[in-house]
Amino acid sequence: MMGGPQYDKKSYKISTSVAMTEGRLPETRDRFSILLIDDDHATLGLIREMLSPFKADLEFYEASSAEEALNLMQAVRPSFVFLDLMMPGVERFELLDRLIRIDPFAEIALLTGNYSMDAAVEAIKRGASDYLTKPVTAVRLRQRVEKWLSLARTQEQALALDSISTEGDDFEGMIGRSPLMLDLYSRINRIAPHFSNALVIGDTGTGKELVARALHRLGAGPDAPFVVCNCAAVTETLFESSLFGHFRGSFTGAVSNHKGMIEAAAGGTLFLDEIGEVPPGSQAKLLRFLQSREIQPLGSSQSRKVVVRVVAATNRPLEDMVAERTFREDLYYRLASVALQLPRLCERREDIPLLALHFLSVCARKYGLPPLRLTRRTQAFLLRYHWPGNVRELESALSYAVMMCGSEPIDLIDLPDALRRAAAENAGVEPEVQPLEVQTRRYVMEVLARFNGNRSRAAEVLEIGRTTLYRILKRGP
Repeated sequence: MMGGPQYDKKSYKISTSVAMTEGRLPETRDRFSILLIDDDHATLGLIREMLSPFKADLEFYEASSAEEALNLMQAVRPSFVFLDLMMPGVERFELLDRLIRIDPFAEIALLTGNYSMDAAVEAIKRGASDYLTKPVTAVRLRQRVEKWLSLARTQEQALALDSISTEGDDFEGMIGRSPLMLDLYSRINRIAPHFSNALVIGDTGTGKELVARALHRLGAGPDAPFVVCNCAAVTETLFESSLFGHFRGSFTGAVSNHKGMIEAAAGGTLFLDEIGEVPPGSQAKLLRFLQSREIQPLGSSQSRKVVVRVVAATNRPLEDMVAERTFREDLYYRLASVALQLPRLCERREDIPLLALHFLSVCARKYGLPPLRLTRRTQAFLLRYHWPGNVRELESALSYAVMMCGSEPIDLIDLPDALRRAAAENAGVEPEVQPLEVQTRRYVMEVLARFNGNRSRAAEVLEIGRTTLYRILKRGP
């Protein structure tokens, strides 16, 4: 980010913020800058007073006109902005658009006296990170700033560790420095040289195959065979043949000898993905192999030993399946003698900035692009989102965003539709909690507007008397 011109007004102490260049956040710092924009000086003073508990964390700047706000935005490049939506001399969202053009990384929250869901959604689409209704409470403001500060520090700390590059920071293809991942790496290192059977448990998209490959490379070695069997894709009639092999003529369609996956993995690792999908009739045969390490191809009268490691993976609750008698208990315990539970992405949010940076680097190399960056509000959303699809969903979302973005940096509008909707829903488009009578009057006003001010019709629909309706309206905003 280029440094803007210095702002000389006596009432402000300007210090140029650290640039976000080359795909990185500023170095970790003690204080962040916040810009308050409102044409009402009393409101500015009130907001500043409400945020006084953050004096040690924030450097405050104030603007009472659009021109002053733009000058300060250019000079200070604040991390956070509170903006009155109805500033004199500019159209409704004009000042928001111009502030975002100056610094698309800033977190900007709009303040308005009249809440509108459509306006809130439009504001989020344009790049605002929140939409608050006046009169805003001190609790609401402080919660908003506390969340901003927490996210900003999490982002900085994650990216300031050792180096901004993720090269050399991965473990066998897995990226993350959270305590949960460091513990997982340690367990893989200890288990890999010794296991015969292992079970990897985790939701879809958490990286179960990466763990299996790590166990293989650190155990059998990178040059040994690694064979993948997708149990969900093999029909029950072909499961035994696929796993153990067959001789020509052993069944209809067996026109030649076939080496099974177990034999193909000899000396290395067999990865049984989606183990919970193994047909019930085949589970006994698989258990027998795990116990004896012997295979007998279809059509053969002899069995032979095979030295092979077995890693199974599942996203299904096998213990529940055992209780329901859809998965053999003895097979479960044979596999689960060594078990690794993978954390969901939402359980290791501190790894999200590193993962995002890694995926952006991969996309940049793939498409021949310069280093790619995310706006601050996009980074904040990635940290807030619950990621039901885990790491795979994050990778897919960023790949999509790289293809869709017209220019750098990547913003919320470039994300897939489902994430954009989530950003609008979760980034403050709902009004803050207010007294019941305030919410009641607001709803009554909406109903009244729907019937063009016809109070009799509104009272009828609301199932209240006209006297009650008048009393609600007299309470004022």
